[in-house]
Amino acid sequence: MINQIVHLNWMSVLLAFVGYFVLGALWFTVFFSKPYRVSLGRENETLASKPIFIIGPAVCSLVITLTCAILINTLHISTLGEIVEFTWLIGVGLLVANTLNIAINPNIPHPIYYGIISGGYHLVGILIVSIILVTMK
Repeated sequence: MINQIVHLNWMSVLLAFVGYFVLGALWFTVFFSKPYRVSLGRENETLASKPIFIIGPAVCSLVITLTCAILINTLHISTLGEIVEFTWLIGVGLLVANTLNIAINPNIPHPIYYGIISGGYHLVGILIVSIILVTMK
């Protein structure tokens, strides 16, 4: 795995990370701000903006992007069809399923709605990450 990390195209990793992170910022504050707050049962509140709510998702987005870069290189993904298959496998099979699983707890009043909004972000984000990583190989 160290060999895989050393040979990554770090410019593509950085660009993919920025795309994923910016998408998240827009997704939850512009595109789906109200539905996201509704899913959390806080439709009439302004959500907190502490540093952890920026730094935490940035670190997670970077880890997900690096993992995708390693998997894309290991699996020799190079075509649009393979990108779509990879996106569905990782996006739905891991990120959407895990997001929904996390949402199913007493603290999230609308877990399915939350899972659709947050899982949708990860699915679109992984597609963007995968396209950038493959096209910049």
